[in-house]
Amino acid sequence: MRPVRLMKVFVTRRIPPDGWAALARAADCEVEHWDSDEPIPAKELERGVVGAHGLLCLLSDRVDKRLLDAAGSNLRVISTMSVGVDHLALEEIKKRGGWSSWKPLWMCGYGLTQSTVGIIGLGRIGQAIARRLKPFGVQRFLYTGRQPRPQEAAEFQAEFVSTPRLAAESDFIIVACSLTPATKGLCNKDFFQQMKSTAVFVNISRGEVVNQDDLYEALTSGQIAAAGLDVTTPEPLPTDHPLLTLKNCVILPHIGSATYGTRNTMSLLAANNLLAGLRGESMPSELKL
Repeated sequence: MRPVRLMKVFVTRRIPPDGWAALARAADCEVEHWDSDEPIPAKELERGVVGAHGLLCLLSDRVDKRLLDAAGSNLRVISTMSVGVDHLALEEIKKRGGWSSWKPLWMCGYGLTQSTVGIIGLGRIGQAIARRLKPFGVQRFLYTGRQPRPQEAAEFQAEFVSTPRLAAESDFIIVACSLTPATKGLCNKDFFQQMKSTAVFVNISRGEVVNQDDLYEALTSGQIAAAGLDVTTPEPLPTDHPLLTLKNCVILPHIGSATYGTRNTMSLLAANNLLAGLRGESMPSELKL
């Protein structure tokens, strides 16, 4: 077996113990440092960075073209223990880091202001989403489901429409429905073909509501602009799944409820539900079969 090549890290000063301990624990790094509380001389800094993969510096260390040239092509990361970056020759760093200059449409997307948001399933979660989106200037909410929910929809002036109309008129579509025989595969080729080419599709419900092969085709062909998935089939997706290769698809590992508070609330609710059922009491979250 070939020995693992360690990455060289050079630290320009003694740093506080927590940071130093983190570096010392890094089994894939070989750490060198200027063992002093005083600034490192320029010549010593140039010597130290030769061949380094990473540089941890301070505000007093000038990282200029000469130093970058001395470091060589191995240098991948510069981390500074400061908020300010005026000691870093950013233009020179950008030449070596693959960054391009700013462009008017760089990293642009579509905004919520004056948009139409379609929600599939205006239940408790769908309402909570609409409530959070409304302050961003959404012009119109559409929703679809098994039946109209006029009382719940009144808060958002949301309009109950058919699924094809929701697909055709929405700028953002958020799937928040339950997985049932009626919703399984609901978002398929026909659904995506009805969507705007500038529309963004978001699924936070269950992976099987979406035909993922059809979604992949819609994203690669430009039929829709982008997708965000918190749920998939299976979970997690295999690392070689085609959706993971796309730049216009963001996939999270089902973490919509991933806060300490929410998970604690979930566990308490499940426990109380169990105890109530065992005691013959009304269960607070009973599923009516």
